[in-house]
Amino acid sequence: MIRSQVWEFVRLGRPLPSEEDDSEEGDEAFEEMTQALHAIEKPVTNEEAALLIECFGDDECFGLAWTLLHLVESAPLPPVTSQPSGDSNVWISRLWTRYENSLSD
Repeated sequence: MIRSQVWEFVRLGRPLPSEEDDSEEGDEAFEEMTQALHAIEKPVTNEEAALLIECFGDDECFGLAWTLLHLVESAPLPPVTSQPSGDSNVWISRLWTRYENSLSD
């Protein structure tokens, strides 16, 4: 089951906007996405995590991408358990690296 808060964030933030977007519309969208992301309570389900990883953009989105990463990692199972291709989104690669590092603990 996917909660309405997750659907709302996905609707607003797929993908997260770039930090280079300095438009007024971008500022308004960022504020709305920030509120929507913070409305999602941890932990997320595996199904929600799979949907949320589609929202990563190309940069940190003023820290919002890190918040999203920690939210995705709250799922019961790691969302990325195999090495992504070389042209994968940096955040998917980061999730893979973090998963791989957790195996050596």
